[in-house]
Amino acid sequence: MIKISNLEKIYRTEEVETVALNKLNIEVKEGEFVAIMGPSGCGKSTLLNILGLLDDPDAGSYLFNGIEVAHFNERKRAELRKHNIGFVFQSFNLIDELTVYENVELPLIYTGVKAADRKSRVEYVLDKMQIMHRRKHYPQQLSGGQQQRVAVARAVVNQPKLILADEPTGNLDSSNGNEVMQLLTDLNEQGTTIIMVTHSEHDAKFSHRIIRMLDGQTVMENFLA
Repeated sequence: MIKISNLEKIYRTEEVETVALNKLNIEVKEGEFVAIMGPSGCGKSTLLNILGLLDDPDAGSYLFNGIEVAHFNERKRAELRKHNIGFVFQSFNLIDELTVYENVELPLIYTGVKAADRKSRVEYVLDKMQIMHRRKHYPQQLSGGQQQRVAVARAVVNQPKLILADEPTGNLDSSNGNEVMQLLTDLNEQGTTIIMVTHSEHDAKFSHRIIRMLDGQTVMENFLA
């Protein structure tokens, strides 16, 4: 599904040049659950932004389902994102002024799904995430664990091929964190490819493979049973 070759990303200011990714090479097969680990500043979040087509590299190749996307323009990036990629963030990134139902419905509106189909798909995913009873509530009326359930529901409502998760349990206690990791595991078992950035060794053990990064490069890979 994903093949990254010699990927480079450098951030420059007038005084400092920071190499975020240094000729990085990574492959992820369809249906894998991959955890990316490493110290702060090693390039994990930069990589996730490029994988999610939120940023573009300075050099190198990024093949997504066999298509070179490294230097797509913003319109092409947005189109590919809408139909193929779901995001789960540490800070939930829900819209406070929208209800649970409306937050989850938003990606379907962006992709032009008709109202009747939107209703059935939103209700299906809310039921699946066991948050249907909160559909009329607003984010600030929910616990952290419930907010992350809504965020996962929003990420999967478009049935993306790939979910990118950035520290998905970072703001949760251990009980709610385990629930979210189980949700991601269930989605992966149903065929969704998941790439997760995490500092948590516990969370990483839910994956099939751990890629460890340092100074913008991969330094080790561990395959888990």
